[in-house]
Amino acid sequence: MNAKSGHLPLPALPEIDVEEFRKVVRSRRSVRRFTDEPIPDAVLADCLELATLAPNSSNLQPWEFYVVRTPELRARLAEACLGQNAATTAPVLIAIVARPDTWRKHARLALEDWPKDEKLPSIVEKYYKKIAPIHYNQGPCGLLGVAKKTAGLALGLARPVPRGPYSVNEMKVWATKSTALAAENLILALRAHGFDSCPMEGFDECRVRRLLKLPRKGLVTMVLAAGRRAENGVYNRQYRFDRKNLIRYL
Repeated sequence: MNAKSGHLPLPALPEIDVEEFRKVVRSRRSVRRFTDEPIPDAVLADCLELATLAPNSSNLQPWEFYVVRTPELRARLAEACLGQNAATTAPVLIAIVARPDTWRKHARLALEDWPKDEKLPSIVEKYYKKIAPIHYNQGPCGLLGVAKKTAGLALGLARPVPRGPYSVNEMKVWATKSTALAAENLILALRAHGFDSCPMEGFDECRVRRLLKLPRKGLVTMVLAAGRRAENGVYNRQYRFDRKNLIRYL
């Protein structure tokens, strides 16, 4: 135990081979056709675990993963994904769902699941018990959000202040940002295991929600098709815009 900080010492950082990571990133493609080879249970479980290690706002982990492998349900979900080749050929479909409504429950879990061999810092306890319930709560009809925005505008004239989320819609954006980070972890984990994926935005969300019996406030960020890349699975050569148009050094 560190006498000054009160925290347990962190484990030594592992050696990282950046070239292996580069291979994962550069070989990742949105694959449109898959073989019928299944993804082993252990591999899929490891990829999903790595997905949940993604950085996220206040460690509130506002996401859920609905893994569809049964042929009948998968076929119906593929139909809701407009019959795309990626959806109809993948052995696994995963609905990645943002949850802007679970922050209260997860704030409690953040305290309950704190490592038992480490003392809970008072600042962490204060954040989840007092600050988070104000910061993320929008109140009846969004009135608390309006009040917070008004106060933020006034206080922001004198000093930097957090700007939002101030509404139900901003909470949806908040949850979706963290969920997209988890999705990227999942995509790269699949590639690292030798499998591929295709994140799909082309789907009928109403049908997907009914089919998977999703919670009312859950937002389908994407449906991810996953499996072994077929020989004709990649349609075109990958290219990106000139970085000069996208990156600014200040």
